[in-house]
This record gives sequence, C-alpha cells and structure tokens, in this order.
Amino acid sequence: MFAQTWSATVSGIEGVPVRVEVNLQMGLPTLSIVGLPQGAVREGRDRVQAALRNCGWPLKQARITVNLAPADLKKQGSGFDLPMALGLLGVMEVLPADPLDRLMVLGELGLDGGIRPVRGVLPVALACLESGRSTLVVPRENALEARAAGDSITVVPAASLGQVVRWIQADAPEGPGLTEFFDPPPASPAGVPPTRRRTPDLAGVVGQPFGRRAVEVAAAGGHNLLFSGPPGTGKTLLARCLPGVLPPLTPRRSREVTAIHSVCGLLPRHSGLLRSPPFRSPHHGISSVGLVGGGSPLRPGEVSLAHGGVLFLDELPEFGRSALESLRQPMEDGEVMVVRARERARFPSRFALVAAMNPCPCGRAGDGAGTPCTCDPAQVRRYRARISGPLLDRLDLHVQVDPVDASRMIEGRRGETSATVRERVIEARARQLDRAPGGERLNAGLPAESLPHAVHPTTSALDLLRSAAERFRISPRGIHRVLRVARTVADLEGSRHVRDPHVAESLQFRMDATSVSRC
Repeated sequence: MFAQTWSATVSGIEGVPVRVEVNLQMGLPTLSIVGLPQGAVREGRDRVQAALRNCGWPLKQARITVNLAPADLKKQGSGFDLPMALGLLGVMEVLPADPLDRLMVLGELGLDGGIRPVRGVLPVALACLESGRSTLVVPRENALEARAAGDSITVVPAASLGQVVRWIQADAPEGPGLTEFFDPPPASPAGVPPTRRRTPDLAGVVGQPFGRRAVEVAAAGGHNLLFSGPPGTGKTLLARCLPGVLPPLTPRRSREVTAIHSVCGLLPRHSGLLRSPPFRSPHHGISSVGLVGGGSPLRPGEVSLAHGGVLFLDELPEFGRSALESLRQPMEDGEVMVVRARERARFPSRFALVAAMNPCPCGRAGDGAGTPCTCDPAQVRRYRARISGPLLDRLDLHVQVDPVDASRMIEGRRGETSATVRERVIEARARQLDRAPGGERLNAGLPAESLPHAVHPTTSALDLLRSAAERFRISPRGIHRVLRVARTVADLEGSRHVRDPHVAESLQFRMDATSVSRC
C-alpha cells in the first residue's frame, strides 16, 4: 500500500515543499524514516506511533517506510509528525488517498494525539501558495500566522489528530465545512514583537536637544547612530526612544519580520503579522554567530531579528572584535549570506544600528561634573581602538551626550512627545519612498550611483561639503553618508534640494567621528 501527502521544511527563512511518501509491505514489523531526517524528525517516529495508538489506530504489523523527498535536503523540526501520521493512516486505509495528496500539513503531535504549535509556519504557508496547493493544515495556535500569507489558501486550524481525520473522512477538503469540525482561532493580539519592551517617550528626555535631533534624523532616514558620553547622561534612554518614533512596518517588511521571528520561535501564541518595528539589544558577550546568524541548523542572528527596526549595542567597545567586524557586511548589503559546507541561507538584515559608548574605561573623560578621569592616555587609546575605523566610518551620526545641569533636571521641563516626532518621520519617509525606485529604500540605503539623482544638492552645498572633506579628511564612504544624512534633513524640512544648512547639520553629526578615530 502507498499513500502520500505534503509538508515543508524551513531552509533559512524560506519554506521548501516536502513530499511525505508512506509505503506498507509485508515483512518484519518496523517503521523507518528516510530522506535525511534530523533529530526532531527522527524522534517523531515514537510520538507518531504513540499518538496513533492512543487515538485507536495502532500500526499494522508490517514493514513501513516513510520517505521525505527530496532525499538530499535536510529535514528539520517536529512539524513532520502530523503529515507522517496522516500518511500512515492512508496506507492503513483509514483515510482515502486522494484528499491527502491535495493537502499541505504541518504540526507536532502529542502522545495523546493533540496537535502542538511549531516554528516557521509563515514560510511554510508561502511555500504552500507557491506550490499551487490551496489547503494548509496547521496547529490552531499557528492559524493566524498562516493566514498572513494571504487569502489564496484555506488554513485549517487543527487541535487534534482526531479532528483532522474526521474532516478528511467527510471529504471536507473538497469544499466548505471547516466550522463544523474546527474551532476558529482566537483573535490576534496587537502585533508587537515579544522582544520589544515598553518604549520610553522622548518627552521624558530632559535636555539633550542634539541627541533628540539625532534620534529624529536616524528614524527618518534609517541611519546608523553612535552616542558617546559619560555614564548616566541619557545615551541608553535616547536609544530606547528610537522605536517609538518609527512608523509601522510596511506589509512586505511585516511578512519578512514575522517570518524571521517565527523561525526563531519568538512569535507569541495566536499571533498574526508583526507590525511594530523590532528592537534588539544583545549583551556584549554575544558571539559573531549569535550576532549575524549560523549554528546548526542555520538560524538568523540578532542583525536579522532587528530587520526593519533597531539593533542597539550598549557599551560598544565591550563587544568582541570579531563580532563587531562581522557587522560590516550586513550594514552595507542589508542581508547576511551564511555559507556552510553542505548548506547556505540568506537572512535579511536591513536595520538601523544604534550604539552607545563611554569616552574612556572609567567613563569620566570630558565629564563636566567635576569628577576627574582616572585613565591614562594609553588606556583611552586602547579602549577606543577596540572599534575599528571601517566600522566607525559606517556610523552616519555621531553624537556627544554631555551631562545635563542639575537645576534643569530638577525642573524637568518636557519636550516634544514621540508621537509628534513620529508624524514628521512618517512625512519624511513618504517623500523618500515616493522618490526611490520600488518604494522600499530609505535614504540610508541609497546606492552611490543614485545619490546625484536623489540628493539634488545646490552648488554652494557641494562647495561646503568639498571644503569640509578636504579639511577633515572625510573618506569617500563618509562623503556619501554625509550626503545621505543631508538628504534626510532636507526631507524632514520638506525641501526638494539639499542646501547649505542641510549639509552643515550633516557635517556636524560627522565631526565627532573624526575626533573619536584620532584618539
């Protein structure tokens, strides 16, 4: 006897359809799984047998082979439990074979036959759509995530193996009738990534007008940002305010962010599309693999989990040199290509890097509060040399955060709220997306060949930039980044052309870079 159904495995963040073939023949009673099954798939043999037995369908005493095709692709995850169980029921003639071949199925089985949620459902749903199948059976907790793939597929929210069997026996895949067999999934919570904490409001930042302006410019253009200053001056607070001034994710970016979080198992239960920009803040002990991705199986790193949002590196010099240097390629390309001997994966990583650092190991250099710095010049040089020049050159905005006067702190005068700043950011981004081909590229990601067309600088603005570049020895990459930031400043002002004040403000954000690199 032979039966087959369909499932999918996740490679990187993309779903790959897998044909689940089951063959039953006379011979010694065995159940074998072939087709490069990995740990959780191999262990699924015991879960499937126990679930079938406890639901009243013990396996026949025969030689049973389950083949997961294509055979040269590694199969990961516990989501193959349910399709293997349905295939086994097909060869035992409990289920008809024809409906099984029209389904794509995903789900982990409990020993009692219950169906438990799995990772990577959205990539699998998209693979189902591309393969031409119109019906996807998933755990009930993953149904809203699967429906984010669009209305072209019918999502079956299954809670138990028995439910799915009764539905197929009734020939329900041929037409409506889901509500007769399955409870609808609960309403989706607000689409907020589980890793995003409550965002502070910019109104709570006392003083720091230059830092507040840098947050607005970084949010508007997607620029990278470095805060430097003594401890307790508000560097971390400013960084954590940035997600609050970002607009919601676009539909395309939302699907990418949801897929990444789903593959990593970070989606909350009963969650649909994530629409808020993520905020990631890894500890400085993180490895380069944890930062950019890798491992076995290949999983996205923090730069991909921050895709569409903010990656915050607090105490930047404390991060390992190899981890920091691994950021250079994703910052330039907006994606990470992880290559291993037998597999490779592409992870999107279009994020805004926000970093914070002290001016020296003790943190008191340049502190106007009267506390003396205890570091000698050699210590300061070694401390700042932990950040390479090429990485520093990729940070668009450099802000010196100085202590605020005690009287001003006590007075606590509030500034603009994040909501007010966000309105300006949304308007500036709308101008950028209207101007960019494809409507998905912010100023920070403009390619060099597009700068003359996108920036529209005046002659005097170019003269100012030329003079500053010669005087402060700004690198060619730095000149391009000054132009991109100036374009963002002009967009915030609503100006079509980049003028002298826009370039001057951009250069002001760049000047601290030259001072840090020389120390």
